Amino acid sequence: MKVKYFYQLLISHVSILILAFLLLSLLFSQFVESYIFENKVEELDSYGEQILTDLTVRIEGDEQFLTEYSQLLDARNIKYILFDHKGRVLYPELKSDPMIQLTKSEWAEISKGNKVTVKHDIERFGQEVTLVAMPYMQGGNMVGGVLLLSPITGAMEIISQLNRFLLYTIFISLSATILLSLVLSKNLIKRITDLRNAASMISSGNYDVNVPYTYMDEIGELAKDFNDMAARLKESNEEIKRLENRRRKFIADVSHELRTPLTTISGLAEGIKGGLIPEAEKEKGMILIDREAKRLIRLVNENLDYEKIRSNQLQLNKMDIDLLEAFEIVKEQLEFQAGEKGNRIYLEAEEGVSVHADYDRLIQILVNIVKNSIQFTDQGSIFLRGHEGPDQTVIEIEDTGIGIDPQEIESIWLRFYKADLSRTNHSFGEFGIGLSIVKQLVQLHSGEIAVSSEKEKGTKFTIRFPRKTASSQ
Repeated sequence: MKVKYFYQLLISHVSILILAFLLLSLLFSQFVESYIFENKVEELDSYGEQILTDLTVRIEGDEQFLTEYSQLLDARNIKYILFDHKGRVLYPELKSDPMIQLTKSEWAEISKGNKVTVKHDIERFGQEVTLVAMPYMQGGNMVGGVLLLSPITGAMEIISQLNRFLLYTIFISLSATILLSLVLSKNLIKRITDLRNAASMISSGNYDVNVPYTYMDEIGELAKDFNDMAARLKESNEEIKRLENRRRKFIADVSHELRTPLTTISGLAEGIKGGLIPEAEKEKGMILIDREAKRLIRLVNENLDYEKIRSNQLQLNKMDIDLLEAFEIVKEQLEFQAGEKGNRIYLEAEEGVSVHADYDRLIQILVNIVKNSIQFTDQGSIFLRGHEGPDQTVIEIEDTGIGIDPQEIESIWLRFYKADLSRTNHSFGEFGIGLSIVKQLVQLHSGEIAVSSEKEKGTKFTIRFPRKTASSQ
């Protein structure tokens, strides 16, 4: 059975309040009643002891003090009776019933010399009374006693009035509880409803939600966390969409890139096999096949390298590498490609400058960045510089090319990023996979890489490799 939150809250509050007040009323009534009766018994007991003491020291036959006691106790609404060992009333004289009204069990206790106390009796003397019976002993034998009794009608009225006040208090508290529960529950239900509506919007794919959190209680903190979650989901969803678009574009571009060299290789192979290519052109065709095959291998290796880095399968074998020698190897590999675009490569590093890195991956980093510089530079210069700092080796690769749009600087590290076609005139190398690998490799070396660029003036990549330490491997 479905019970609304308001009724759950109301039932719980009312139940706790009723139980608390019932227990409080019962305990308080018992305490007050016990307190009143205990005081009354102590008062009667005190007067009884005094009367028995006076009976012992007074001269026999002198009843003047008994009259004085009657006057004193009458003023306090207390009656007392003196009786002998047989239960006959000695003072004052009672015409209606000359015997004291004690039960057999009470008389047996009196006969043994024990005091009898009755806090509350409603049957004796036709009214509610408290009584105390005390024996008068001589030589170990009971020769009589004194019975004191006091009506407690006024005390019972006070207790009844107190119980009425407690009932009024319960009624007022219940009304306040219902009203307070109504206000609180409506507020809580509204806030919970806002969360439910926001959750429904997210489940339907709408992440533009904002749950208000005016009160910083648990629900307010939940609403704040919910908004943060929605914002992160929105960012993630947008990132997924961007990556998916880039992936599709990347696959289409890679397919085109693969198709071009494969078509070239297939056409040249068919031509050589069928004798359609003259003997003098066969060597040139074989060189073109080799170049296109290497181009395919390079493209595939870049994708494989990225997956290895992402899955932590790439192992580094770090060593101290002479930086100038590494620059010379990169220059030797790319000098021909740079010359085709009228570019020149310059090396600037002092002898003895070393970098602590994996040799193959360092060459891969430098080659990728220099290729990128060659791609966007015509009839210009590319500089490879290196120097040692106190705790790191700094490598700078700077070109005099067309530069990078400030809005695209952060995007060049994305895997599926592709430069604007208007900025390129070469098919291979347009894809962000190369620079994405560069950044991953630098980070694997615990290094840092940054790029600065100015339109139509050039671009500079700055790489910082930490120096070898005792924990380096």
